[in-house]
Amino acid sequence: MPSASPPDRTYRPDRWDRFALRRRITSLDPERDHVEILRISSGQEFPWDYVRALEFALFRTYCVPSISALLARTGEFERRPQQRYDDTALLMAELVEHGYDSPRGREALRVVNRLHGRHPISDDDMRYVLSTFVFDPIEWITRYGWRPLTDHERLAAFHFYRAVGARMGIREVPGTYEAFREFKRDYEAEHFAYSDSNRRIGRYTLDLFCSWYHPIPRSLTTRAVLAMLDDRMLSAFGFPRQPPWLAASARQALRLRAHAVRLLPPRREPSLTSRPNRTYPNYPTGYRPSDIGAP
Repeated sequence: MPSASPPDRTYRPDRWDRFALRRRITSLDPERDHVEILRISSGQEFPWDYVRALEFALFRTYCVPSISALLARTGEFERRPQQRYDDTALLMAELVEHGYDSPRGREALRVVNRLHGRHPISDDDMRYVLSTFVFDPIEWITRYGWRPLTDHERLAAFHFYRAVGARMGIREVPGTYEAFREFKRDYEAEHFAYSDSNRRIGRYTLDLFCSWYHPIPRSLTTRAVLAMLDDRMLSAFGFPRQPPWLAASARQALRLRAHAVRLLPPRREPSLTSRPNRTYPNYPTGYRPSDIGAP
């Protein structure tokens, strides 16, 4: 497996060339250059979509009773849901922005491994969570992105997170994109099931999502979030299904957003660790990855 390093500089496209970044991506090799491709794709082409997709990806993992039960035992989502969310988002952003073999990337991985090392987590659950980081953004952008993803972007995401998984000590990560996608599908079919811990962690997560949109009434934001969950997720959480018109309206709103974004100029600077967060003010200024995750 190649050892990827971060790009020497940010690729800054011409301000009015909307597809310059896409051409840059397709000029690269998806295995050798997967760090740069994912950095451009998630930080410049689809920053908003990646954030939303990964929010729902984390939500999806709580449909597995063994994962939700562990989180319920730790009490972290009850006491510090916003910090736990920010910890995960920033540590993954550090890996993408700087590369997993950069000094900051290695520091972020040490924090990830330290946090996971506190708890007994099965390899299967670790592999499943890793798979959501690859495929949930791909599925989201396929539905709601301002342009289709290229094969280079899909493969680069697979190679990136497979390399991250190796550095986390996750064993037997499938060796091809197709095999990993099949593993994810089979795992969800076998392990998604209702449990009280699913519902408990799901409720904490739902409350967290709704808190971001205050002062919009929580009743409205709750229904909007639930409308974005598929039937298997709703069943695993024990959450009520929403009217079909609400889900259709939410999807249509996202597609309209995509049409508007398509008319904007390309982003010249990546938006990764500099995205606003509520736990670590002004991050990354004044912070190191080792500052993340402290109780």
